[in-house]
Amino acid sequence: MKELKINPERVRDFLVEFLRDEFKKANFHNAIFGLSGGLDSTVVGYLCKLAFGKSSTYGIILPYKNTPKSSVDQAYMIGRTLGIRYLRFNVTPQIDYYFQNFPQADKLRIGNKIARERMSILYDLSVHFGGLVVGSSNKSEIYLGYGTLFGDLAWLINPLGDLFKTEIYQLAEFLGVPDEILKKKPSAELWENQTDEEEMGFTYKEADVILYYYVEKNMTEEEISNQAREISKETIHKVIERVRKTEFKRKPPKIAKIPDEIKYS
Repeated sequence: MKELKINPERVRDFLVEFLRDEFKKANFHNAIFGLSGGLDSTVVGYLCKLAFGKSSTYGIILPYKNTPKSSVDQAYMIGRTLGIRYLRFNVTPQIDYYFQNFPQADKLRIGNKIARERMSILYDLSVHFGGLVVGSSNKSEIYLGYGTLFGDLAWLINPLGDLFKTEIYQLAEFLGVPDEILKKKPSAELWENQTDEEEMGFTYKEADVILYYYVEKNMTEEEISNQAREISKETIHKVIERVRKTEFKRKPPKIAKIPDEIKYS
């Protein structure tokens, strides 16, 4: 799809300057991010290294007991390849200790707890190292609601949030991300043996086309179906319904605004 064909060189330069400007405004120079061994976190690592240098980029590896060893190894590989500072903290003890109290908890509840525990650690380390937490949620995940409130969606700065997943691949290839990361199937890895696409029931390639027309062009389901005939009407409906049902994740926390006649009368 030509509309989703990016200019990766200009995008890279823009995002590097974006990171530098935002950190300068906040008077910080160290970047802290979760290094999972996945595509998005790897791209964030590459961008942060370009923006701040190796010694000011901290990739934090936060495996749970069912995190595939291959992903942990890939996270280490990216850390070594970039030459950045990287550390590992296993979140299994605190997660399992907590859920001893709730043996009936399902995988979604456990997965959300893992995501929030990881972000809690990143924020604590941001204080320790004097840095800011950089997120890696892409535009596809944000609009599909594929993330945990106050977990992986709790970043302070996000260089990838205006790039669809298929655009992230283009940027990653330009940046020189290793093939084993580029070819890896996307997965949150909060539970075993399930990719993002298997969980959602459609591919990112399909979702990005639909999201582009729905979010960027404000098209209806019928208009999208006429424009993207290679995608089934069922998939188009499924993606749009997911966007609608997860709207609450894209809104800021609600604060009750008390009228003066109530508050001060």
